[in-house]
Amino acid sequence: MAKQTKESKRDEPPQSKGVLRWIEVMGNKLPHPFWLFVWITVIIIVLSAIAAFSGISAIDPGTGETVVPKNLISGWGLRRFLEEMVTNFAHFAPLGLVLVMLMGVSVAERSGLLTIIMRTMAFAVPRKIVLPVIFIIGACGNIGSDAGVVIVPPIAALIFSQMGLHPVAGLIAGYAGATAGFTANFFIAGTDVLLAGISTEVVQQFNPGAEVSATANWYFMIVSTLLLGVGGAFVVSRFTIPRCRAFSVGDAAVQSFDEPPKLSVTEKKALRYAGLATLIYVLIIVALLVPPNAPLRNQETGGIVPSPFLRGLVPILFFLFAIPGYIYGKITGSIKKPDDLLKFMEQGMKDLSGYIVLMLVVAQFINLFSWSRLDTILAINGAEFLQSSGLTGPLMFTLYMILVAFLNIFIGSGSAKWAIFAPIFIPMLSQLDYNPAFIQLMYRVGDSITNAISPLYVYFPLLIGWVRKYDKNIGIGTILSLLVPYAVVLFIMWVALLFIWFWLDLPIGVGEGIYL
Repeated sequence: MAKQTKESKRDEPPQSKGVLRWIEVMGNKLPHPFWLFVWITVIIIVLSAIAAFSGISAIDPGTGETVVPKNLISGWGLRRFLEEMVTNFAHFAPLGLVLVMLMGVSVAERSGLLTIIMRTMAFAVPRKIVLPVIFIIGACGNIGSDAGVVIVPPIAALIFSQMGLHPVAGLIAGYAGATAGFTANFFIAGTDVLLAGISTEVVQQFNPGAEVSATANWYFMIVSTLLLGVGGAFVVSRFTIPRCRAFSVGDAAVQSFDEPPKLSVTEKKALRYAGLATLIYVLIIVALLVPPNAPLRNQETGGIVPSPFLRGLVPILFFLFAIPGYIYGKITGSIKKPDDLLKFMEQGMKDLSGYIVLMLVVAQFINLFSWSRLDTILAINGAEFLQSSGLTGPLMFTLYMILVAFLNIFIGSGSAKWAIFAPIFIPMLSQLDYNPAFIQLMYRVGDSITNAISPLYVYFPLLIGWVRKYDKNIGIGTILSLLVPYAVVLFIMWVALLFIWFWLDLPIGVGEGIYL
């Protein structure tokens, strides 16, 4: 039997303590994310002019090019902005990914399919298993690029709601798992290929014929995924769930079930047919992927990474949600005519209207920051500072990962940062007999962990919108104070795992060790 609880709205959300309290108070004083990005963009424009007039520069270690800042307060800057403003928005990749994915999820959710699945799961699966599994799925979601960041949080919110927990706790947990564990995975993903390609290019400059393969960090990342699941479950139980108990739930009800949900004959039939449709769909995808020379494989290499399958994973997932959602709705009656399917997708888009408007200014910020070259200069100077410190061993490793984590708050592209860091740190640490694959591994730890707490991360505004569906009083500071424990605890656990691996001298990937 389901018990519904709907907490009364409160004037203020519950408060944290200590450092988290300071983060919450200061963060809640920030303006709406739209205006926050507007002001940050203005600051970047002004800094570009100051940097250009001051004559600062940096040498790109990868190309030997002298990088000088571009003055955005100039005729060139004005012309480029006016000519490309619309293009920046229209071609902003995260926007299209979010819209397509959530249209498919909206069909499955509003037809009732996701709700009934989550209700069943909430009763059948122990909480001790559900919590780490959410983090593991979130981490593995990066096999589809950023798809995991879009899919996992709202589904985690549904699961938490059906378990009698606040859905905001599910959103925070799902978002933290999908972002803080972005490069961890049980599988080889596009990130492995991209970073390994950059590493190989650098290595071959001083060791022709050497190669860093896509599987170079695989063993470590498999164990990391399990560790992040355990660490994430600890944080959500210890910090997130207790703090979220006092949040309002708006118009949503938190349901707790004492017994399995009783399905009607129609619901059981709809669930069977939806499951059958899902199975057939998956088998079709497998048939298009597994055989040699299959259409979804890389047509040149025959491999899966990279391939049309991975590049097309977002539309594949769209149909994975939409098809069974439509069938379930058609049988249960929640979809009476084809136009109802359109209404479900339209309702999903209405929920994203604020996010779409916000992405207009976010897209401009990211492009203007890149045009100014300030991001490249910042990363080069940071790497050169660490190089000049003269530190070695675990202390240098720790500072290296902290530096990457810090820069990741401001510079989102992992491959862009690695293209700058790799030509500096791979030759430097290779002289100390460290394997380039190990140097790349340390970079990946630092590059992942602060995704969750960066207000400049392109999916952070999406999280804000989701959270405020349940409690409009929750500010940016409160959300950040909920996410910081994940970044701190998971970073400590990840670094500890890396040092244990280092001291035991275990292989970090296929044919790759810590030392050359």
